[in-house]
Amino acid sequence: MSYIYGFEKLKVWQFARAFVKDIYVLSNKFSSTEKYGLVSQIQRAAVSVSSNIAEGTSRTSLKEQLHFVEIAYGSLMETYSQICLAFDLEYISAEDYDGIKNQIDNIAAQLSQLRKSLIDRINQLKDNESSK
Repeated sequence: MSYIYGFEKLKVWQFARAFVKDIYVLSNKFSSTEKYGLVSQIQRAAVSVSSNIAEGTSRTSLKEQLHFVEIAYGSLMETYSQICLAFDLEYISAEDYDGIKNQIDNIAAQLSQLRKSLIDRINQLKDNESSK
């Protein structure tokens, strides 16, 4: 049996992983002139979401974990901005846009919850330190 890493157990990482696959499938339908432009950029931004969630879980410091969650959120918003552009350029349909937007909304909500949880834990540690 193979080892399961902590990040693999996180629902947000699982959703981000599926999101990357969907972004690759969708962006590979873009105009061939975008291969080294928007396609490359949107794929890198989407990969960054799941990668930063994974990297953050490897950190022992809660502040570092929080930092990587915030980077993941930023990459998610970057991906969304690029999806908006792809829609404006008519590279994707309204149906494709809506499907990806729903995934983005879901991942954003989960990252926000994870961020809040980490901030609460950081503040709890600060309170415990100050009461000593």
